[in-house]
Amino acid sequence: MAPHTIISYDDTQNDQDALMLGRILGQAGSQLMLAYVRHTTQAQRSREELDQQAAQALLDRGALWLGDDDVQRRVVVNASTAAGLTQLAEQEDADIVVFGSDYRTAAGHVAPGRSAQALLDGGPTAVAIAPANYRTDSARSINWIGVLPGSADDAALETARDLASYFDAQLTDAHRGIDMLVVGSRQEAREGRVMVTAQAQNAIEQATSPVLVVARSVPIRFQTLVTA
Repeated sequence: MAPHTIISYDDTQNDQDALMLGRILGQAGSQLMLAYVRHTTQAQRSREELDQQAAQALLDRGALWLGDDDVQRRVVVNASTAAGLTQLAEQEDADIVVFGSDYRTAAGHVAPGRSAQALLDGGPTAVAIAPANYRTDSARSINWIGVLPGSADDAALETARDLASYFDAQLTDAHRGIDMLVVGSRQEAREGRVMVTAQAQNAIEQATSPVLVVARSVPIRFQTLVTA
């Protein structure tokens, strides 16, 4: 079964970085969905309809940028973006939630924003974070995949191997000069939940490539989608 990936999108440039990373995961066979979390509803019906239409139009622009008119789109209403995405991920049985980096992040670097950080602290799906300005190169390729030493349980290793197989990429334990970094969850995490060590958090914040943090004991299987 194809992995199901939710891309958190709010029409900002950093979330266009998330679209680029989502596009790469889509190349590996992942089924994509765009999601936007509205934080309030309007008491007046006409105004609520206008806000909902604006949210749908925002996701339509994301689909246009992604180049996929058929991509699924969901508008979620929740006071918290992280909680709304968690709810959607559980409803859709999603495997990955993709974020752009915090808006203040220097180009080429990774910094989890508040919502991404919340899902790194016990979220129910893998979390992927794109570096700032990742959107600017439409010819991104995956040639080297790093696996963070000390964080790699079997789920992270299997995920990295499957991605490497799909992209014909090389695996390394380096986290510099790579095209994607795979990080495992800490041993104390509940099965199926994401939770990172302080070492892993530091490596994520020093990364210059996309980061994929895998939930404890739940590998993401890409290789079954390959038809040579």
